[in-house]
Amino acid sequence: MQLPRAEILSCEELLRVAEAGARAGITKVRITGGEPLLRRGVVRLCRQIGELRGMANVSVTTNGVFLGELAEPLFAAGVRGINVSLDTVQREKFKRITGHDLLSRVLTGITRAEETGFTPLKINMVVMRGVNDDEVADLARFTLTRPWHVRFIELMPTGGGHLDNHGSRFVPVEEILKHVRKVGELSLEPAGPSSGPARLCSLPGALGKIGFIAATSWHICGSCNRLRLTADGKLRACLFSDEEVDIKGPLRAGASIEELAAIFSLAAAKKPSRNPQKDTTGRLWQSARAMRAIGG
Repeated sequence: MQLPRAEILSCEELLRVAEAGARAGITKVRITGGEPLLRRGVVRLCRQIGELRGMANVSVTTNGVFLGELAEPLFAAGVRGINVSLDTVQREKFKRITGHDLLSRVLTGITRAEETGFTPLKINMVVMRGVNDDEVADLARFTLTRPWHVRFIELMPTGGGHLDNHGSRFVPVEEILKHVRKVGELSLEPAGPSSGPARLCSLPGALGKIGFIAATSWHICGSCNRLRLTADGKLRACLFSDEEVDIKGPLRAGASIEELAAIFSLAAAKKPSRNPQKDTTGRLWQSARAMRAIGG
């Protein structure tokens, strides 16, 4: 369901929220979506966020459709991290998954981003059984000749209902690892303090790295260091909880930066210490919001 424009935070409001986050100690911001490169003024917003005191890094997650045109402006604005969501490199399958015949534009955008200087360029693939799990090894091979981070992500229980309803599409990380090991031997690197939920490894002689994000299998709560701001102004501390803290209301009521920063601290305090995926019936819980509405 599309939100009314009035419910969505403007670029000016997003900048003020980012300023409050920086005041609360946040040093990294990722602009995601939905598709952030559709938003008018996104390049200017990235530049302004990067100029905030204490802000060390601004990055963008995109579907790559507009990356060819915007890679250079984003780099000039100070963005240094680009994640491209790419669930397949087969044209017909791409059309089925996305509804658009735009794979060539995405691949061109990835190439342009690499040429512009984004390093490492991160490629995100959500692995789904019977959809794209047959391409895991193919995407892993990209890292042999490209300095990319190709990251395989377990299908997460978001979007309404229970994972049980489409559990046949879920591929556990141990199975994904078996596909990658068909290309070559690998060993997982230890999780670093700033690595977030991804576990990295590399194939022998590879220019790039392979990452795994396994929210269901590995219970990544202990390494999760993220808060998510939804387009309608809610802070979420956990993907596996519908608990949200409203920041839009206070923002539009004229709250000071210090008051908004305190809301960030309140949201951070709500981060669970363990994975809360099971509901009271023992089934895997699933968010009422789709991932595109959360900012995954």
